[in-house]
Amino acid sequence: MAFEKALLDLVLVPSGLLIMFAYHLFLLYRYLTAPHTTVIGFENNDKRAWVERIMQVDKRDVGIALNVIASNTSAATFLASVSLTLSSIIGAWIGSSSNNVFQSQLIYGDTSPSTISIKYISLLTCFLLAFSCFVQSARCFVHANYLISTPDSDIPVKNVEMVVIRAGEFWSLGIRAIYFAIDLLLWFFGPIPMFVCSVGLVILLYHLDCNSNPLHRHRSLASRSVKRAGEQVTAAAMTIADHVV
Repeated sequence: MAFEKALLDLVLVPSGLLIMFAYHLFLLYRYLTAPHTTVIGFENNDKRAWVERIMQVDKRDVGIALNVIASNTSAATFLASVSLTLSSIIGAWIGSSSNNVFQSQLIYGDTSPSTISIKYISLLTCFLLAFSCFVQSARCFVHANYLISTPDSDIPVKNVEMVVIRAGEFWSLGIRAIYFAIDLLLWFFGPIPMFVCSVGLVILLYHLDCNSNPLHRHRSLASRSVKRAGEQVTAAAMTIADHVV
């Protein structure tokens, strides 16, 4: 029976992790080759339009932009704090002597001390990775704050776009690390819940990450100004024609 339990962990746990890694490699491939088919690429299109709009106005909407950046920075800082707190709790739990809660006979799987240690270390690694990604996301948002609020700035719009999109990419990586942590957390209750969670997460994430809506073609301020000027010229010409008639 002990051999069967150990064999179940050796089969289901790598299979579940392989499913998660394969899906994220597939998502990365689609993001790099056809970004418009992913929600991340769809959001990046809106972020580029937002940055272009903010950088081209005469500093009228900078306050709104800084509020948006500040809210994103606060969210990234909060999740970084949560990840670090959970990492500290797991580290303290590993160092304690009373960490045999998940060695119960009710858990169908390998409950040996070495396997329990691997579970803790894997979960700790995911939370530390999430912490690092959220910290980098907050750093990029702070950098974007400085670029947007620079007086009389001649900074290229592409530079600001790159920083904002990179912050969003680090945010996405941190969220993915938390997804893996949830998967590994269920491993403490046995390999079967962990494998079921892997399959369920992949199905759910595929539904959430795919985008079938066409990208919105945001018009630049220059085209809007030209269109508005053309409408004004047309209206003026019609007015003059009415007077002449």
